[in-house]
Amino acid sequence: MFPKRLKAGYQEFLHGRLEEQKKVYKKLGELGQNPDIMVIACGDSRVAPETIFNANPGEIFTVRNIANIVPPCESASIETSYHGTSAAIEFAVEALKVKHIVIMGHASCGGVAAFANNAAPLTKRNFIGKWMSQIEPIKEKVGPQGEDKAAWIQKMEWAVVEYSMNNLLTFPNVKARVDAGELQIHGAYFGIATGVLFVRNERTGQFEPFQE
Repeated sequence: MFPKRLKAGYQEFLHGRLEEQKKVYKKLGELGQNPDIMVIACGDSRVAPETIFNANPGEIFTVRNIANIVPPCESASIETSYHGTSAAIEFAVEALKVKHIVIMGHASCGGVAAFANNAAPLTKRNFIGKWMSQIEPIKEKVGPQGEDKAAWIQKMEWAVVEYSMNNLLTFPNVKARVDAGELQIHGAYFGIATGVLFVRNERTGQFEPFQE
């Protein structure tokens, strides 16, 4: 049976937001989407970019995966693997011509915590472990854990954002548009418990609380 929560939510949407924005949805359905911004975020249910940025339909092209990771660009090979996040980046850059790509990490990231704690696999296939293993080089950059494990994990979460930002530039089409001044890459970090958004300072590389 279809979840009751989704039924109730759709009813509210149907008689609320959809009714209020009927012209917007009609236009999007007829003319297609044309967002300027792509956000690559974690699949965590507490960190929905459209909610955090109060976005209207059609404003943000959102891609979510475990721990908001962008893998380095590699040759697509149907025989070996699939490249969901890479395909989304390609679509956003080549088809939608987005002007901004934001990598948004967050506090209390389960993927990073699983990696940091060397958690046991959830399944024999260990999809999460294999996915998170790609950030192994980040540990050397962040340094040893020390006594404050929570602070170390937060540094890891920030470093994953930087890792993904750097990996975006391994995509030739992304780098070409960045070099041409047609595309900007940004880093952000959301504090779930506080609601505070941190934005990465391009000059210092530090994550600073958003200021109006």
